[in-house]
Amino acid sequence: MQKDKYAIFILGPTAVGKTKVSIDIAKKINTEIISCDSRQFYKELKIGSAPPSFQEQQEIRHHFIQHLSIKDDYNAGRFELDAINKIKELHKKYNKIILVGGSGLYIDAICKGLDNIPKISNEVRKIINLKYKENGIKWLQNEAMKIEPKIKEHPNFKNPQRLLRILEVFNQTGKRLSSFHSKKIKKRPFKIIKIGLKISREDLYNKINNRVDVMIQNGLIDEVVSLSNYKHKNALNTVGYKELFYFIKHETTLEKTINEIKMNTRRFAKRQITWFKKDKEIQWFESHQTKEIIEFISKL
Repeated sequence: MQKDKYAIFILGPTAVGKTKVSIDIAKKINTEIISCDSRQFYKELKIGSAPPSFQEQQEIRHHFIQHLSIKDDYNAGRFELDAINKIKELHKKYNKIILVGGSGLYIDAICKGLDNIPKISNEVRKIINLKYKENGIKWLQNEAMKIEPKIKEHPNFKNPQRLLRILEVFNQTGKRLSSFHSKKIKKRPFKIIKIGLKISREDLYNKINNRVDVMIQNGLIDEVVSLSNYKHKNALNTVGYKELFYFIKHETTLEKTINEIKMNTRRFAKRQITWFKKDKEIQWFESHQTKEIIEFISKL
């Protein structure tokens, strides 16, 4: 009798410890890891996206880590196809594979599937981007809420990339972006298990603050400077990069900028937690409970 195949997701807010836990699990059950973190796809974002280190990637084979350039046109729809093909490939070798991430749309692309979203014309994209540059994030949020009122509850409510996409699709098609998300969940040839990691708010916020300090020490400012010509790219409209682009262009202190990165990252983590808590399929564990998680997985 053929054994069931599993896609095991390790989920949770940024800095909760997903990378270490997933590597420990992958070692124990002898498998490989797929990243569902959309920022970690880009090879130029070596520091600010907090990818697994070179040493960590040597310990366990990772997929979809720094395999693209920010110059590439990539989205959740393409990721769905790439990820499903990779899962099928890995399931020829392993019954259980690990998927890690905090990007909700990219996780849903695998778990539920996405409908085909029409191509956005350059003219529509140019007009909306120009309005965003003229009016700022508040305007973008207000316009997005007119189309998708529930976007305010989403972890990416402050992510211009997500908000721009809502406006682009609506202006191109006259339909909401959410209407293109599959109402009917696509049937996958594997079982999906979701494991959520949690720690106390105080510990999480301390880890976030420490991570930002380490990124700055490791050269995040130089990385951002090197990407200045591409700051209009959606992949760089995210926490850590947008604050430093502002710092480079305007007269503001580094200390203030670092504090803003920490604050915005904490806010993002809070929205992620709220979002994940709505998913009743997630089995929650403390981030230090690797042994218990492995025992849970071994019973599958």
